[in-house]
Amino acid sequence: MRAWRATKPGPIDGRPLTMEHVEVPQPGPGELLVRVLACGVCRTDLHVTEGDLPVHRPAVVPGHEVVGVVTALGPDTGTEFATGDRVGIAWLRHTCGECRFCLRGAENLCPRSQYTGWDADGGYAEFAVVPAAYALPLPANYDDTELAPLLCAGIIGYRALRRAALPPGGRLGIYGFGGSAHLAAQVALAEGAEVHVMTRDVEAQQLALELGASSAQGAAEPPPVQLDSAILFAPVGDLVLPAMAALDRGGVLSIAGIHLSDIPPLNYQRHLFQEREIRSVTANTRHDSREFLTFATTHRLHVTVHPYPLAEADCALRDLAHGQFAGAAVLVP
Repeated sequence: MRAWRATKPGPIDGRPLTMEHVEVPQPGPGELLVRVLACGVCRTDLHVTEGDLPVHRPAVVPGHEVVGVVTALGPDTGTEFATGDRVGIAWLRHTCGECRFCLRGAENLCPRSQYTGWDADGGYAEFAVVPAAYALPLPANYDDTELAPLLCAGIIGYRALRRAALPPGGRLGIYGFGGSAHLAAQVALAEGAEVHVMTRDVEAQQLALELGASSAQGAAEPPPVQLDSAILFAPVGDLVLPAMAALDRGGVLSIAGIHLSDIPPLNYQRHLFQEREIRSVTANTRHDSREFLTFATTHRLHVTVHPYPLAEADCALRDLAHGQFAGAAVLVP
């Protein structure tokens, strides 16, 4: 099969990915073999490829927004999935189930957690394997390319929204408006929020308004109202300051990314006093995934996708890095 590997992590313009022909992986105990139908291109893939995240598996195959069909089952896979089923492979692929975090329902904080496209090969390939316990059933009312971004962009956006503690009918600010943000905005709007978007990209500003945002302006510009909650999707630490300054008393800023550039010094009175909070988001739980996909089944989300052939995965990542599209890129065979 064809597979892209991050053989020389470094700047994406330096071509750190290489396409190789490799053996189709075989499912081990408790695993499913999945033929990849679509794989979303996530900013985390960029961080893995460029080396912002330390190498966990040398020459790993990136990709953790995988939609595929089960073609084989290893022993002891249970009864939830059968050959021919359409399934999703997301970022979280293993937790220990025994530590104090797993036992209290916070498996995303498990010290022994493992991740698709970082600890194990992912979906920038024609086949992938996934533990059956971490595979996801998928809504029937989306096509393959629409589903792919839901499996990380959607799930993480959903968790970031919950971490932002937005009150009912509250005012939400969104900083950055890519694949994850445009889905989280729709969830918030469906739940009755007033949404304001801050992004430097004019095309993304227009998309935000088309989806129902009350305003859209530059990335560091103040929104027209004070915010109850905010989510920072752009991996830009400098934006923490304007986001915190835009919060009303008791407001919460949720930082959605796995990587963020350095945050400048905060002024206590301006940015933190009056019980303003900053919260990070660390991966997701399987409960988050299934809860969000249930929401996506009952609330038809508009997923803005830009398909790329699998052979152009490196081009898709470069375009993501340089902000060449609004929405989400998706690789297709």
